[in-house]
Amino acid sequence: MAENKSASFEASLASLTEIVAELERENIELERAVELYRQGRELVARCETLLKSAEETLRAAADTVPGVSAAPSDDEIPF
Repeated sequence: MAENKSASFEASLASLTEIVAELERENIELERAVELYRQGRELVARCETLLKSAEETLRAAADTVPGVSAAPSDDEIPF
């Protein structure tokens, strides 16, 4: 699951959702649970990297538009 380093955010999030669902089952073996946890941590790191990259891209795009500030105002939700 987590081996695909080029997976999109959506695909990574879907895989993470599947892992969480499997970990929530009561009859999961310990070895399987540990492996799923490892894969889940990799996917979380991948999603965080992709989100940070998207945020940087949006900030850079905002910097190229005159009169648009990349910094959020008080009424905006920060990235």
